[in-house]
Amino acid sequence: MLRWLIVVLLALVLVQGLTGWLRKIGLGRLPGDLRFRAFGRYWELPIATALLLSWIAALLQHLL
Repeated sequence: MLRWLIVVLLALVLVQGLTGWLRKIGLGRLPGDLRFRAFGRYWELPIATALLLSWIAALLQHLL
């Protein structure tokens, strides 16, 4: 269980670091990505981007 926690935390750090680059190529602004303001803060739910990235990861895993 500790290994999974470490992997998830490392993945979150990696995605956070790549967020600026991913926005430049259009990810995070796809149809299906929700962005709204609540409680004085902007919230983002990149549902379409997450589906696209997981599909690409599954395809890479299948090919390798």
